[in-house]
Amino acid sequence: MSVQTPVGGSEGLRERNATQTIREEDSSSGSGLETPQDGDDVEKEMKTFGRTPSGTIFTVPQTHDMVSQLLDPRQPKNLSDVIVIAILCLHILTLCLLPASFKRPVFAIIFLFWRGCYNIGIGYLLQIQSNHRRLVTWAKKWSLFEDPKTGKNPRPWLYKLLKRELETKIPEDYKFEEAPIEYNTWLVFRRVVDLILMCDFTSYCLFAIACGGRPSGEGLVMSIARWATGILLVGFNLWVKLDAHRVVKDYAWYWGDFFYLIDQELTFDGVFEMAPHPMYSVGYAGYYGISMMAASYNVLFISIIAHAAQFAFLVYVENPHIEKTYNPPPPRKREQYPSQSDIDLANASAAHREGIEYHEHLDLAILNPTISTKPSAVHDLMGFRNIDLFRITDISVLLLQALMVIITTVTPSTPTYQAIFVINALIWRLWYSVGLGIILDQQSNKKMWTRHFVKYGESTEEAWRQWKGMYHLSMAMCYASFIAATWKMYSFPADWGYGLVLLKHVMGAGLVALQVWTAVSIYDSLGEFGWFFGDFFFDHAPKLTYSGIYRYLNNPERIIGLAGIWGAVLITWSPAIFFLALISHISSLAFIQFVEKPHMQKLYGRNLRPEAGLTKSIRRSLPPPFKKFQGSVDKVLGETRHFVDEFLDAARPKLAAGVSTIVRDTSALFSQYPARITVTRLAPDLAGFNPRDYSIEIEGTASSAQSDSIHDTGKEGLTARFPKPRTDNYNPLIFEYGAPIKVKWTAPVNHSKSDWIGLYKVAENADRDVTRVSSAGRWIPTVVNEHEHTSGDKNVLVSDQLVSGAKREDGSIHDYMQGEMVFEGDKLFWTLGSFEFRYHHDGKHNVMAVSRAFEIRIARFDEEDGGVDANGLVRTAVENALLPVVRNCFDRDPEIAPNTVNESFGSLVERDGKYAKRVVFAVHQMFGIELASGVVLADGNVKNLAWRICVAKQALAPYSMSYSKGTTTPTGEGEKS
Repeated sequence: MSVQTPVGGSEGLRERNATQTIREEDSSSGSGLETPQDGDDVEKEMKTFGRTPSGTIFTVPQTHDMVSQLLDPRQPKNLSDVIVIAILCLHILTLCLLPASFKRPVFAIIFLFWRGCYNIGIGYLLQIQSNHRRLVTWAKKWSLFEDPKTGKNPRPWLYKLLKRELETKIPEDYKFEEAPIEYNTWLVFRRVVDLILMCDFTSYCLFAIACGGRPSGEGLVMSIARWATGILLVGFNLWVKLDAHRVVKDYAWYWGDFFYLIDQELTFDGVFEMAPHPMYSVGYAGYYGISMMAASYNVLFISIIAHAAQFAFLVYVENPHIEKTYNPPPPRKREQYPSQSDIDLANASAAHREGIEYHEHLDLAILNPTISTKPSAVHDLMGFRNIDLFRITDISVLLLQALMVIITTVTPSTPTYQAIFVINALIWRLWYSVGLGIILDQQSNKKMWTRHFVKYGESTEEAWRQWKGMYHLSMAMCYASFIAATWKMYSFPADWGYGLVLLKHVMGAGLVALQVWTAVSIYDSLGEFGWFFGDFFFDHAPKLTYSGIYRYLNNPERIIGLAGIWGAVLITWSPAIFFLALISHISSLAFIQFVEKPHMQKLYGRNLRPEAGLTKSIRRSLPPPFKKFQGSVDKVLGETRHFVDEFLDAARPKLAAGVSTIVRDTSALFSQYPARITVTRLAPDLAGFNPRDYSIEIEGTASSAQSDSIHDTGKEGLTARFPKPRTDNYNPLIFEYGAPIKVKWTAPVNHSKSDWIGLYKVAENADRDVTRVSSAGRWIPTVVNEHEHTSGDKNVLVSDQLVSGAKREDGSIHDYMQGEMVFEGDKLFWTLGSFEFRYHHDGKHNVMAVSRAFEIRIARFDEEDGGVDANGLVRTAVENALLPVVRNCFDRDPEIAPNTVNESFGSLVERDGKYAKRVVFAVHQMFGIELASGVVLADGNVKNLAWRICVAKQALAPYSMSYSKGTTTPTGEGEKS
């Protein structure tokens, strides 16, 4: 969270999971009199406790917000306050002294500079602190908080300055020497934030003053309305800030959880029930209020830029930290598997039960076509990433939209064509809302759609796929036809500065962006299953939850879900588009009222929430007279709703009969090896260090893929087919894909503590003396706590161990240092090829030693060894070959890597797509089967994945070159696989 002035800014809020409040228990007796001891207990009970990443617990002193600390004369002041106020006064003085023609461009640059310091500068600092604890590492490296008496702080004046500055601000419950380094670092960081945010807001206001003025020809009524609206927006912004600070306090306001965590429960009520990330979204209303008061498009556009930059800050800085800190993946469920005797007993009667259960299941499927469980989401439809040109739905949508673009472009914008396009958009809207609504209503009540496909021997999965395709096509064409009609009715303005032309375009674009954001938020909350109304087709619907955008709104589609069509009305200012928007909105509301709502009530009943978070928050914020009036209105509306419900219940059977007739009549239309040292030449600037004193040895898990097999392919000469036999001096290093590699190094006693070892492809570096290619994070320090980037410290097994009395090859005795480290996970290359390790000197790229080159290979599955049965490849052999590879792909992490073929993958696999991509690559190399990443997630364990591979191999066998050994290839060569 960051600080921001009450009007100007908006900061994100971390929505935490369960936290705990540490309280001192009151052991006093239950008398009504408060003794001094009772008072001490109460004081302890009110204290907040913090916890550093190392586990240190400390009392968090009470601090105050930025504006109070800076401007309240009752609060103590220090040197940093004076500096901040002086810089703010300098901004004001600059506005007064600059010529009128320079004020706007100069303050636009000044504001953009401070906004960049905020979103880019503070964002960068927070990101490196979140990922690498870099700010705390800098404080340790520079000994900022080390007492000069210890002799470790070379700058005693800076120590005294920081001590005085921080203790002046927190006179109680804080001692500079006793506070953890994380807390002191956070306090220093706060002062930097204060400077940037105060200058950001001040420069924005000064820019608005420089641009402000009354437009020519504006009447008194318009001026009063403009100023009143602006003041209301600024006042609302102020309330958002104050209410947010009431909830999150200084700790989250200043991003305290990037440095330490507090053991305190936070209740997210008030403004946090109104909108997601309120200080990023509605908390920027003040910017637009100031824009209205200034009556300047320049202020409006720079406000939009600042708001967009703030959302980028949320997406790239705050959200990743929120997910990492407060929403870690849950621990993997540990299944209990039956014993071997139970398995044997079950297998004894499996053949008899299999036939009976199959027929029972088939009968149930015919009688009740909804017995299927929720379908697995592998091949999704929504999103550009899921477009598949081999799928008929996708290619149909693309072709129809391309046809729509061509027709829209080549036809003139005459009244006749405009009418045709509007009618076309109206037809698609009615089909999308009314036609599909009738189908869903019949599916909810009679399972009409599913029964149709079951009647022809299809499964419920096939009915679901067909429905998704039709709904997706209808939705795409509904909006494509509306856009085409909007384009036909739109004409470019002759004068963008005339009246409210530019403002209408800006507001229209904003409404379109709001609808896009709403649609993305709905999809993120519901997923593919909910987006396509999956609970209409599968009785095993997911548990009803209110998360994401549904935390604030019960039906976001009612208003903001259709904001874009009203944005089109503003942009075109066309009666025809207004008519289309009105019909679209009415039909959407009818769909929600008559299709969605009855089904939700039938399916979830009392679990439905009576009112949304936004409604609840507004209701609580109303003054008492308004609450009484609202109660009377609710009573009248309740009676009216009861009357309407009774009327609809009475009319529903007749309407259903009519709908059934329509559907019936129209149905015809839709028929481990050690490596010796390789020494590089001494670089000219490394006097005193001999590369012969450095060495690297590597150990890894040997791959079953043999290098000799590549020599005999039938294309080589006779000599090349029989390579030199392996000896102790020549034994190629071939390691398993993804298996950890242990590196052992030796170096002189006086080697630099900043030395490091990196992993590279052999062909990347032509120079053996200097590495000129980035390691891309694949490096580990030889000594821990010596680099700012500390993510590799956990990979160090032995750090700088002294070995005395070692004998050299020439017989001399010497001492040296040695260490061990392990490269695993993201420190490895997840591809095949030849690689090497390089030992670098003093944090630079001068190479002191290079390891032996080694290969990473994946052994191809031998179908002859696996055997073939009635189902294709023997499943057990595939499972046994696949399990160790999958474990390597999952970093052998006990929380996600399975130990058996039946054990499910950990939940982190679903969050981080890299794991599934590793498995997909390995499967392609082993079996020649190309799978999508979603398949790995859907299968969930090695056993299911092996079965899928066997089925795929059997299906592709007739088209595989390896299906028939020695058959003629398309090129005419009789080549074996």
